[in-house]
Amino acid sequence: MSPAVVAPGAPPDPSWTPAGSPAEAAALARAGATVLVTLPAPLDAALAAAAVYRWHGAGVFVTEHTEQVRQALEMTDSLAGRRPPALARRALA
Repeated sequence: MSPAVVAPGAPPDPSWTPAGSPAEAAALARAGATVLVTLPAPLDAALAAAAVYRWHGAGVFVTEHTEQVRQALEMTDSLAGRRPPALARRALA
């Protein structure tokens, strides 16, 4: 499942299960739940938290930095092997 990024104030889906820690997110994701995470307000903290929570299986992210977080989630999914990289380069020395 590709991650969903929603703005604060958007109505939550009743099937989303909130998680308060990466360990809780991992356990809920293993159980098959769609994990909801509300990210912190500062951009750098939001990007770091989004990457960690996505690595642990969270699927829905609430943030005011939607585009930047979406890019961080795509990068995390590429690193985890869940999606191909957007661009691959090979350098020849």
